[in-house]
Amino acid sequence: MSEALQTAIARQRMLLHARLSDALSRLETACRDAWGDRSALEQSLSKAMERLPYCKYLYLLDHEARQITANVSRGGLLPEHFGRDRTTRPYMADAIAGAAFSLSSAYLSRNNRRPSLTAVQRLTRDDGTLLGYLGADFDLRDLPLTRELYRQSDQWLQLKGDPAIRGALFYQQRVDSLMDGRIDEILDLIAELMRSHGVFHGKLHFSSSRATLWLLDDPYHFRVLDYEDLSDPAICLAYPQRAYPDEAAIPADRVKAVFDQFRELRVMDENIYLRSGSLNIMNGIVSLNFSCDGSHYMRWDEFLDKRLDFWLGSSALTCTEQPAA
Repeated sequence: MSEALQTAIARQRMLLHARLSDALSRLETACRDAWGDRSALEQSLSKAMERLPYCKYLYLLDHEARQITANVSRGGLLPEHFGRDRTTRPYMADAIAGAAFSLSSAYLSRNNRRPSLTAVQRLTRDDGTLLGYLGADFDLRDLPLTRELYRQSDQWLQLKGDPAIRGALFYQQRVDSLMDGRIDEILDLIAELMRSHGVFHGKLHFSSSRATLWLLDDPYHFRVLDYEDLSDPAICLAYPQRAYPDEAAIPADRVKAVFDQFRELRVMDENIYLRSGSLNIMNGIVSLNFSCDGSHYMRWDEFLDKRLDFWLGSSALTCTEQPAA
């Protein structure tokens, strides 16, 4: 997981920790006062659910982490959970170790298989001895998160692909596709669609002679163009003319340079060559997939700065397997 994504998740957990620990700590006194009376405890938890609109289940455990109430849900009591031993559940580890309040890592719930969290409040007597635990289960989609949209880093990212493909890299050679036969015309056409016809993301699949396009006017649906479509300049008539967006991360006059570089990578070597490449003008990210199944994601300007000898280097292509001597 990237550092930026870890930071975004950690921030949400910090906010949740503060909010949920405060909410559960308010239930301590009522639970202690009714301890030993299952009916009274379940009534207290039912009332508490009204103040926790984002909680899925509340329940109480004894000092050995065995459940002494039903699961209290918004729809009523679920008595089948009474007596359940939760000592081995991962979300109990910190509480059993002595944490006054703990918030679990996200996990998939056993029954509904949905991303969930469990908060556990440790309950003690006045003399500090352990009384039991208050547990609260939450569905991630119901939690009061800030819901700030995670922003993907634009740092160069390279990923290794299928080991079987990498292992056979030097035992296969590139075969010209239909697209390769008219590659200059097709690249010019795609560049024109991006500069003047509202295409903000275009991916070229050189080996299968097709392209996938996303348009500003209809971003939720992609279009697939086959070789015959890509060979006909009249395809531009099917896409309304649109001004190049001011928000684009790559200047309009550099779009063609990216596609020209795709052509060079496609024919640079018989073993190591580009299988597919894409450009998103809104975030300026270029993606590449090579014959070794290695993938790269980088900014357009960083991509244009790379020479062919960089891509032919085994360390850059993430193709580590070599043929047997």
